[in-house]
Amino acid sequence: MDRSDEDRAIHEVVERLTKQFPQVPTGEVEQVVSQSRPEFDDVPIRDFVPLFVERGAKQRLRERV
Repeated sequence: MDRSDEDRAIHEVVERLTKQFPQVPTGEVEQVVSQSRPEFDDVPIRDFVPLFVERGAKQRLRERV
């Protein structure tokens, strides 16, 4: 997965989480996703980064709701 594919997948994560947590403003969902992503900066195989980012962001959003 190259960087543009990963960016596209992360954008889809934001869309899914926005639908899953409609009570949370989109900007806040984007911020939570952005905060989750750097945890995986050093991961050499990028294919599963969007999945891990989504899981981490989802957990953080659950804690806020």
